[in-house]
Amino acid sequence: MAAVTPAQSSAARNRLPPMRLQSLNDQTESPLFQRRRNAQDKDDYPLFDISAIENGFDGTGMSLGNAVCRRCGDGFDMQEQIINSNGEVWHTHCFTCAQCFQPFPEGTFYEYEGRKYCEHDFRVLFAPSCGKCGEFISGRVIKAMNASWHPQCFLCQLCGICMADSGFVKNAGRALCRECNAKEKAKGTGKYVCHKCHDLIEINGLIKYRGEAYHPYHFNCHSCGVELNTEAREKDLELYCLRCHDKMGIPICGACRRPIEERVVHALGKTWHVEHFVCAKCEKPFLGTRHYEKKGLAYCEIHYHQLFGNICFVCNSIINGDVFSAFNKAWCVHHFACSICDRKMSQKTKFFEFDQKPVCKNCYDKFPGELKKRLKKAYEEQGKK
Repeated sequence: MAAVTPAQSSAARNRLPPMRLQSLNDQTESPLFQRRRNAQDKDDYPLFDISAIENGFDGTGMSLGNAVCRRCGDGFDMQEQIINSNGEVWHTHCFTCAQCFQPFPEGTFYEYEGRKYCEHDFRVLFAPSCGKCGEFISGRVIKAMNASWHPQCFLCQLCGICMADSGFVKNAGRALCRECNAKEKAKGTGKYVCHKCHDLIEINGLIKYRGEAYHPYHFNCHSCGVELNTEAREKDLELYCLRCHDKMGIPICGACRRPIEERVVHALGKTWHVEHFVCAKCEKPFLGTRHYEKKGLAYCEIHYHQLFGNICFVCNSIINGDVFSAFNKAWCVHHFACSICDRKMSQKTKFFEFDQKPVCKNCYDKFPGELKKRLKKAYEEQGKK
């Protein structure tokens, strides 16, 4: 065995043990960072992980003697665990959130303007909150109407459709989809909104197809393929130009002279739209009710009897039985009475005319003499005519 000299013994006692730097954990990226990186999440702010130092300072140009903590400025003990982040070293107890001074959960932090924050404090301080649900927004942010929104929360304020990818229109301080905006603009103008392009349709510039309004140039004739105009017609759920439509033997309305595409009324030797077959006097559609014909015209029951039949002067009803006629008027037999005392009269009762109304003899005799003379004179002059 070789002898140990005192000098060698002293050197052995002063020799420092090899420096051992422990890693913070077994992975260099936090689970949250890995999930976001794999999802290619495009946050508005950079996300960093905590990199543990697996090796010592050898080869880094940094020696233990000149390494100091980034926060407190103190050095490190030989056996102390340290943290290296972005080329800077920290005591483990110094590597904390700049706001709450707590360790970073799962080793994840956000860096902003040279300071590191835990996820919670970073969101509170810098992350936008949704204008609808009020929650913090991670990932894609919709900025509109002076606010930030989750894509799924940015909805049309009328119909509720999501507008994150389709765009929106600002209308009276509201975010609306294009269709709702067009409908709002059409209110009060008497104009329609095209069901296809959602633009306004000028007056007399539309066609109706399956109950909806359209610009005619969105369609072509089902038969000849020509681009349609406002004269297009619908038949069997297909659209045709006027020329092709007229070749199909479709009846023509006797009132508007336009083809009849739905229900047809046959009357007076012609065909009619249901809504165009009306009374010649009041112009109300018959809609399947009874009508009366006279000299090539159709009348409702009331106006037919008013013009050509008998309507009671008192009850204004049609007189179906016996009629009492006088002074170019007609009465039901039981409604013919003195217009002054209301006493019932018959055809045998003597009566006089006063203001085109019947007056019994008793009431007439009570008239002043001068009035009776004027009435008598009027009767005589009328008789001469």
